Amino acid sequence: MFGLNEKEMKILKKLNTPKKIQDFLDKIPINFEEDGKDTCMSPRVVLRKGKAHCIEGAIFAALCLKLNGEKPLLVDLTATPKDFDHVICVFQRNGFWGSISKTNHAVLRYREPIYKSIRELVMSFFHEYIDDGGKKNLRSYTNPVDLSRFDHLNWATSEENLWFIDDYMAKVKHIPILTKSQIAGLRKADKTEIEAGKIVEWKKKLN
Repeated sequence: MFGLNEKEMKILKKLNTPKKIQDFLDKIPINFEEDGKDTCMSPRVVLRKGKAHCIEGAIFAALCLKLNGEKPLLVDLTATPKDFDHVICVFQRNGFWGSISKTNHAVLRYREPIYKSIRELVMSFFHEYIDDGGKKNLRSYTNPVDLSRFDHLNWATSEENLWFIDDYMAKVKHIPILTKSQIAGLRKADKTEIEAGKIVEWKKKLN
């Protein structure tokens, strides 16, 4: 199925709930792209290398959901130019939205399926989406993108980087979450919040 071999299918089919998928992603290290080259690895390569960053983790999670009969949906969260965007895999339970997230930070993580809309889910990340200076940088989001649209491009098993998914997520319509006056009136996070935002799960190894 999807070009996956028996060993890969056995691993992925066991990840049959969002909780199990998130637990798996939490156990593998963050992909620091140590060789200096940007990556957007397929789920097959993530399994082989045993690491992932945010979009790689989101794509991996989406495949697990798809293999277990759910839609493989991604949402792109965009920030100010001086901060990083983030990609999450979203799912529904009883009409409510939750998300699976691969991140190295303490706060931009799994969300329980308790949100009535994608906007409501996205806004749960807002106050924690800060930089080291305390600026709140989350600015827009996409509606869910179904990765089934890329099935003909072998996104599950490609040995090449999945830049076509990354490019599509960047180009699709993004919905602003703030007005100009709201942006102007934002208060910076306080010292405690800033320090909490600096907590990371994985340390980059020094050469």
